[in-house]
Amino acid sequence: MSDIPAYRVVGYSPPMDLTLAHVGARLSREEGYEQLTARYLRRCSPYAQCQSEAFRSEQALLEWLERQHCRTPAALVLLDSRGKEMSSEAFADWLGRQRDAGAQHIVFAVGPADGWSPATHLRAALLLSFGKMTMAHALARLVIAEQIYRAFTILTGHPYHSGH
Repeated sequence: MSDIPAYRVVGYSPPMDLTLAHVGARLSREEGYEQLTARYLRRCSPYAQCQSEAFRSEQALLEWLERQHCRTPAALVLLDSRGKEMSSEAFADWLGRQRDAGAQHIVFAVGPADGWSPATHLRAALLLSFGKMTMAHALARLVIAEQIYRAFTILTGHPYHSGH
């Protein structure tokens, strides 16, 4: 087996930007979630440029989105219990289609405590659900960071994802 990373062999395309955003109180580093989230985002670096952003309000997130300058508008993915549930493979397929269609920036956003407004729902490219259960912001951020990493490993044939 070659030492060349799989992403360089299997149809590598220029990296897109990914932002993991949340609306609400600043997250505590003491709980450990942020360290684990950052670890998964670092693991994504061969596949995408990743960053994390925090916003005090939904409006601040939307204003920040408008200031992002790319050839195409940033695709907004809202984490919402009423959204679409996907398997890891289906999520990887969605992410791969976005990448292959030339998406330059995808923003995955964990919302305010009282949920997303109808106007923000209209702005979203995807409403994504981890199921009907409500979870803490920090835990939702960790889950989406791991699933983004898992999606990239599925797309490149990396052995991290065994399909179980």
